[in-house]
Amino acid sequence: MNALKIVGVVLIVAGILGLVYGSFSFTKETHEAKIGPLELSVKDKETINIPVWAGVGAIVVGAVLLVVPGKR
Repeated sequence: MNALKIVGVVLIVAGILGLVYGSFSFTKETHEAKIGPLELSVKDKETINIPVWAGVGAIVVGAVLLVVPGKR
């Protein structure tokens, strides 16, 4: 299996996951303060929405990469 086929499969899987889940969230620390023995930190939860067109586009491009004949 050549590199184009692997990239095609990865794009198809990523596109399907994007359509199924639709978004993902993560937590990042934005501020941190240490004043003597006291430690304060602020954590923000951020959510990233994955557009439907991006998931469908990844599936289509992945399918095209699987169909296109590779070099021999």
